[in-house]
Amino acid sequence: MKRALMAAFANRIAMPDLSVMQDEPFSAGRLRIEVLSGLTVALALVPEAVAFAFVAGVHPLVGLYAAFMVGLITAVFGGRPGMISGATGALAVVMVALVAQHGVEYLFATVVLMGILQLVAGAMHWGKFIRLVPHPVMLGFVNGLAIVIFLAQMTQFKVPGSVVNTGHGMSGGEWLSGMPLMLMLGLVGLTMAIIWVMPRITKFIPAPLAGIGIVAIIVIAMGLDVPRVGDLASIKGGLPPFHFPQVPLTWETFEIILPYAVILAAIGLIESLLTLNLVGEMTGKRGGASQECLAQGTANVVTGFFGGMGGCAMIGQSMINVKSGGRTRIAGIAAAAFLLIFILFASPLIEQIPLAALVGVMFMVVIGTFAWNSLTILSRVPLGDAFVTVLVTVVTVMYDLAIAVVVGVIVSALMYAWNNARRIDAHVDVSENEKVYRIQGPLFFGSVEGFTELFEVSTDPDSVVVDFAGSRVVDQSALQAIEAIAAKYEGAGKRLQLRHLSRDCHQLLNKAGHLMVDSDDDPDYEIAVDYDVQTGILGGGH
Repeated sequence: MKRALMAAFANRIAMPDLSVMQDEPFSAGRLRIEVLSGLTVALALVPEAVAFAFVAGVHPLVGLYAAFMVGLITAVFGGRPGMISGATGALAVVMVALVAQHGVEYLFATVVLMGILQLVAGAMHWGKFIRLVPHPVMLGFVNGLAIVIFLAQMTQFKVPGSVVNTGHGMSGGEWLSGMPLMLMLGLVGLTMAIIWVMPRITKFIPAPLAGIGIVAIIVIAMGLDVPRVGDLASIKGGLPPFHFPQVPLTWETFEIILPYAVILAAIGLIESLLTLNLVGEMTGKRGGASQECLAQGTANVVTGFFGGMGGCAMIGQSMINVKSGGRTRIAGIAAAAFLLIFILFASPLIEQIPLAALVGVMFMVVIGTFAWNSLTILSRVPLGDAFVTVLVTVVTVMYDLAIAVVVGVIVSALMYAWNNARRIDAHVDVSENEKVYRIQGPLFFGSVEGFTELFEVSTDPDSVVVDFAGSRVVDQSALQAIEAIAAKYEGAGKRLQLRHLSRDCHQLLNKAGHLMVDSDDDPDYEIAVDYDVQTGILGGGH
């Protein structure tokens, strides 16, 4: 069943065009694909960065600067070429309370501290722990993120200017209706159709870029009255200036920003590392988790000192990049460069792009991101895995990604412990003067009760052997259980021998200080070794 789940996940994220996944010599054609992919990503980044800045309660340029700086630094130094980073909604919803209570300067200081914490995580190689995230959690992650991306587009179907910042995020607003709504939906559908058809006609231009360009030309040429990027906010600005956060350098300030920095650092790394794994699966290449942590940390420290709201990996824009053919660092660098060009020089043109075209692109991202076959395999995989997938999806949508992943990992770990706790058993061999318990299954905190119940101290013969060839002593609870059994047999005046303990088990027992077991036996169990609890003599040859 596990294999079925993993295979289904791998099949879902497989790309239809495998030619761009192979290692290929760099050429002018590859450069064109990377640059155009970067342009597509930059166009999709603009409304996202502006919207997330509004959610956090800061000026749109704060979100745009973050998208530029975080995107550039992680593109150059990150652990996965092809990933796109920038300002994200997962971070913005945490920032809104800080900005509302203490102001934007505290946000900049928090982003700097957030980056420092991520640098520490990278230096300590904590990124490797992302491998503990099971596939059901990954499925829930991509499904939940797909739903979140979809819901985030709903604000574009409201009358421009009617959505207000309540201090706890964007809320309210009047929905489009009548002809404006029909026109908006029609342009969204046209964009999606172009993206679907374009690869069947030509691959010279990335399909999402073609969709945005064609729909934008139609809207501008016909003078259609539809919401445009400029209706969100003006994106015109200058180079991000160096800005030291204007906050008191006191312990009180540290106490204010530390909780937010820890939460933001955790969310940013979890989302980035999960996206790194997903992009790695899609491109057939592995990424460096610790390197990504260091890149994210550096990006956020720099961003905090240049008036940005910080950021992390963006699964939606990363999917756009991969589907557009972006495979190298050039695409991410190009996206950041184009974004800066938009801010400095091309804001009047970019502000004319209809939001419907960008919504259509993100809807196609949703369709490509959601694990549709997970709806069918849920009935074929173990019930616990299906539950975790649904749970992570729901928690991601209702709360946030970090909580969802932590909950999913904890539930998966508890189910794993429960399943292994039920595996403890013993094959018993009885002769005239000796009884051998051949333990099967891991011995740890969850299985010690079942382990203890295996023994019949009162009716066992005077010589008893406990053979651990098919088991593994895992933790202190296991050691204590062995000691308790040894004490019972000793109290009954019977001789107990421990057999086939591997080297690491001997080390655990010695470290515990209860049983002085020599660790000189063969850890591969090719030679049987006995330990006599009563005499303290370690012997072999059984």
